[in-house]
Amino acid sequence: MSKTAKVSKQVDEKPTILITNDDGVTAPGIAALIEVAKQYGRVVVVAPDAPQSGMGHAITIGKPLRLNHVNLFGDVEAYQCSGTPVDCVKIAVDKVLHKKPDFCFSGINHGSNSSINVIYSGTMSAAMEAAIEGIPAVGFSYEDYSFDGDFSLAQQVANEVIHKMISNQIPQKALYNVNIPKIGLKKFKGIKACRQANAKWNENFVERLDPTGKKYFWLTGEFQNRDKGKDTDVWALTHGYASLVPIQYDLTHHDLLSKIKL
Repeated sequence: MSKTAKVSKQVDEKPTILITNDDGVTAPGIAALIEVAKQYGRVVVVAPDAPQSGMGHAITIGKPLRLNHVNLFGDVEAYQCSGTPVDCVKIAVDKVLHKKPDFCFSGINHGSNSSINVIYSGTMSAAMEAAIEGIPAVGFSYEDYSFDGDFSLAQQVANEVIHKMISNQIPQKALYNVNIPKIGLKKFKGIKACRQANAKWNENFVERLDPTGKKYFWLTGEFQNRDKGKDTDVWALTHGYASLVPIQYDLTHHDLLSKIKL
């Protein structure tokens, strides 16, 4: 085998990694994740052309999707899509890659997706869509909501998780929700495998008037953690750990199912 052939074989063996998010293709968090992921293989980016936070597992039906190439990340192939995060994964597989990637990494989200937030999160729904297709996937979220935040710790955590996943130190055929605390590097205690906390938002719709005098409502709320366990993602984040929660898209309540008699 020639030297050129050997090099080509080594390049071909590198995994194809799909990167997406819900904050939009221009968000600093996705650029931070790309910098980490491109060390491990060929990175292709397909992300929303505008923020899509809170979209959950929504897909676009009844209107066209637009997909445009963008030059935002140097030599990394990247596209912006007019649809939702889940749309981005679907169209990436069908029209950009023409195959399933080896891995899908979503984020780094600006803001936490711990506990019940996993249900609403576009970041996690993109990762979940990949998992539905049999693609190992991770959603990364950082507690700092600021677009000019320091992503050094988030990148460190992402690097460790991606390295362990690709090298089979943690199971590949899985879906993980990873959250990183907003904390100094010296105070960071490491990554902790956790369960999802039993927590929720106490929501309130504030009634207001627009400039024309018409009524509208603005959603507000307060996060309430009702779970006192020390093995949850919320506990980990408040005690200096990054949380890693294995999740699934099968919503069947198996314990209850076994008790139902019809």
